[in-house]
Amino acid sequence: MLVVCMASPVTPETSDVTDHAAPGAVEIVQRMQQHDAEQSRQLNHYQAMRHYEVSYAGLGTSIAAKMDVEVVFDRASGKNFRIVSQSGSKLLCDMVLKRAVDSELEASQDRMSNALTPENYQFELAGSGAVDGRLAYILQVKPWHANKFLYRGRIWVDAEDFALVKVEAEPAKNPSIWLSRTLIEYSNAKTEGMWLPARNHSESRIRVGGTAVLSIDYGAYRVAVARPLTAEAF
Repeated sequence: MLVVCMASPVTPETSDVTDHAAPGAVEIVQRMQQHDAEQSRQLNHYQAMRHYEVSYAGLGTSIAAKMDVEVVFDRASGKNFRIVSQSGSKLLCDMVLKRAVDSELEASQDRMSNALTPENYQFELAGSGAVDGRLAYILQVKPWHANKFLYRGRIWVDAEDFALVKVEAEPAKNPSIWLSRTLIEYSNAKTEGMWLPARNHSESRIRVGGTAVLSIDYGAYRVAVARPLTAEAF
């Protein structure tokens, strides 16, 4: 019951005052979509070893589990996951970590329904701030409809590349009556010119008591991009 919230994708640098020199929300979103489309054209392949951890504390008990997962993305075939190792609670491995992997695979196969686009969200410029030393625009996002892969909260968009940098949000749709609230913190990082997932931290409050925390370290990437045509190619 935890997995959908916890698998989805800090505030000190942010400003609550809109930067008047910044473009408007409509232009920021348009340029973010252009960046995503260009990255999709350029990104041929990547491979990384991810590290998943989940813990639950409450009702007089504490359990945890870990899992290492190799992920391979290929533009022609999409994402593939291979579990390399797992340890700790078998219940958490089966019911949370494996389902987290399955949820990401499902979301990647229907990207249009969960993408950061005007069809799925309304956007409002909320300010600007620095993320890892780079200027970013802060947008308030609200989903137009309830979907287990959409969220409401704030996103940070890099002011130079117009790539998604960070998310602080909660799910648009609670996947279970047993969850009272889930908070998500997610970040991307630039690797070999590509903006790829870096970290995910999700914390869920359980109605009957206790807290579950999922952390994902997306590891180091090996990236292959499309090479632009040169005169020597003709």
